[in-house]
Amino acid sequence: MHSNFASGVALAFVAVFIWGAQFPIAKSTFTAIDPFHVSAIRYAGGTLLLAAFVVWRDGVAALRYYGRGLPACVLGLVGMTASPMLVFGGLALTRPEHAAIIVALQPSITAIADWWLHGRQPARFTLGCMTVAFVGVVLVVTKGDPALALGRGELAGDLLILAGAVCWVAYTMGTESFRGWSTLKFTLLTLIPGAVGLAVGTALLVPFGLARVPGPAAMGSVWPQLAFLAVCGVMLSMLCWNAGTRRIGVLNAMLLQNLVPVIVFAIRFAQGERYVAVELVGAGLVIGALAANNLYLRRKAGRK
Repeated sequence: MHSNFASGVALAFVAVFIWGAQFPIAKSTFTAIDPFHVSAIRYAGGTLLLAAFVVWRDGVAALRYYGRGLPACVLGLVGMTASPMLVFGGLALTRPEHAAIIVALQPSITAIADWWLHGRQPARFTLGCMTVAFVGVVLVVTKGDPALALGRGELAGDLLILAGAVCWVAYTMGTESFRGWSTLKFTLLTLIPGAVGLAVGTALLVPFGLARVPGPAAMGSVWPQLAFLAVCGVMLSMLCWNAGTRRIGVLNAMLLQNLVPVIVFAIRFAQGERYVAVELVGAGLVIGALAANNLYLRRKAGRK
């Protein structure tokens, strides 16, 4: 039992580390390839690899939608097309650490959406944690000076990332309608229309000058980053996360996921980025609030 739990922690941490590393890695590719083509290439490669894995494991029947193709495609377009285009498009305008902090708000966004749609009001402790996390995000984004944030022009990118996070929350909440499907099947059958949507959406942006078809030289200059984003960022991270979650439980896995901003800040520091005190305080508030709420939920679940 102990070894099973330890292996689950290790698998979940691998996924969390990949998710943290992919923000600065993706940012580094934008000097050669626009963010929309990076997203399209990433998801195309990841989808093909995952489809091959699923067919090898479960057979061609695993690719059947069984009359649920339309809702699966809609969710795929929201979560696998709109979300990555908005997040990577925003990342091109702002900093990786901003992206990590904003994306970390997804549990809070989910709680607000659940409250609005289903009337399930979060506990007061959770609401307090959400408020603290929001204050932390504001401190990181503005460095304590809203006028400075507006002057740098990063606010537009931050708002795009926030919109992408909302799209991902909508996708995640939509999983409740597919309870009969395994996590792997649901992921793949929404990833397929999502990857197609990314390819079409990116192609439509080319005539407007928002995206530019990369040449062989550009692709070759960043191929290691693209390989990491496709193989590790899409396929390996998902497989590790699913396997780890089954061993240690969702709440324990979510607690580890709070390390994503820490990993991003550490990588950026190693790359030479330096932070002012208010940024570190803001990041600490976000991570601390999310971790505290996770521990609260674990304790509440334990009492039940």
